Amino acid sequence: MKKTLVTLLLWSALATALMAQSAGGPHNGRNYVKAMTVKLGLTAEQQSQATAIFSNAHTTESTLRASMRSARQGLEDAVKSDNTVGIEQLSTTIGNLTAQATLAHAKTRAAFYRILTPEQRTTLGQLEIQRPAWFRGGGRSGPRESDQ
Repeated sequence: MKKTLVTLLLWSALATALMAQSAGGPHNGRNYVKAMTVKLGLTAEQQSQATAIFSNAHTTESTLRASMRSARQGLEDAVKSDNTVGIEQLSTTIGNLTAQATLAHAKTRAAFYRILTPEQRTTLGQLEIQRPAWFRGGGRSGPRESDQ
């Protein structure tokens, strides 16, 4: 039980850290759209669509991050009070939130991919091979500032 709990806490901490990377600042969708405009030659219409896609993703991710923070705190409290029912419920909640974050990230990627031309998709595929973290990086909405 102790080993399972420690493993769960480590995984939830990792998931939360990955979700937190997309909180904004240099990782926000606007900077990603700028970088992809340069790398893929996005049109003005594509830029507008991509900005909307990543803005919506940011809103969703912010809500999930807040819920995850609350669930993690609740789990910590349940652990300290030896509340096994609470531990089980909050562990399930954290698992569900992690699944929701993964789904939201995948949907964002799919929506962005959908607006690209075949040539841009090919170029993006090459970028993903060169820098997998740019597009698949743990829920981040875009590249790090130093990658631009």
